[in-house]
Amino acid sequence: MASSRDILRRIRSVRGTQQITKAMKMVAAAKLRRAQQRIVEARPYAGTLDRVLASLAARTEHTHPLLESREGSRAWLVVITSDKGLCGSFSHNILREADRLLASDRWESVEVVAVGRKAAEHFRKSPVPVAHEETSMISNLGADDGPRIAGMLIQAFESGQVDEVWMLYNRFLSMIRHVQVLARVLPVAPPLEESAEEPDVDYLYEPDAATLLAELLPRQVEVQVSTAFFDSVAAEHAARMTAMEAATKNANEMIDRLTLLYNRTRQAAITKELIEIVSGARALEE
Repeated sequence: MASSRDILRRIRSVRGTQQITKAMKMVAAAKLRRAQQRIVEARPYAGTLDRVLASLAARTEHTHPLLESREGSRAWLVVITSDKGLCGSFSHNILREADRLLASDRWESVEVVAVGRKAAEHFRKSPVPVAHEETSMISNLGADDGPRIAGMLIQAFESGQVDEVWMLYNRFLSMIRHVQVLARVLPVAPPLEESAEEPDVDYLYEPDAATLLAELLPRQVEVQVSTAFFDSVAAEHAARMTAMEAATKNANEMIDRLTLLYNRTRQAAITKELIEIVSGARALEE
């Protein structure tokens, strides 16, 4: 049985861990607010861009290379995880879904673009080839990272290196909920045409419609990739906040159990000493 000193040492250790988990929860909450603000600002822009592109594409020919559907089977799967741990099963669930997709017959030839240290470490041990990896971008996500990765994907698609590009990531919905999303990035899905109730009219374009389409399609890919990064970062902070809250609660319960054990151990030691004193006194009397 552990001594009172050992139990006190464990209590101090658990309390120290509890302070760390409380601090990490507060940090995650602050970062989550900033990540949510990014999403709030990005999603209206993405929605407006989709509507403008749909309106333009409905009135012009789909002749841009990014809209070209190919018969090839070479694909890239962009897997977005976290750089750090202590966020529950956030990265594990994404990696498990990625392994399931890679083991299926969805693509005949596929390479992985690992975004996040957890994804990079996972696929280094996997037989699936890794085309590119980013091991520290997610924890220090900047405004230029989304367009940079999107430019790399566009270049690989236009050069014929790949025929399809997909993204697997966590989409942030609320503080306690995020869902896994598998989205096709390239070729760009043809935008939905406008409602038939709207008048079938054309516009005067400056510059011409083909130039506008060539400008908007790469921008849409950049926005799609950037929004996926923002969603993943927000979902990661929400998952870490939830995990640290649960860890703090578990630490508090453990402290209560250890305190009760300490009191029982201390009471048992006092009772033992009293029994020894009484027994010694009786022996002297006899």
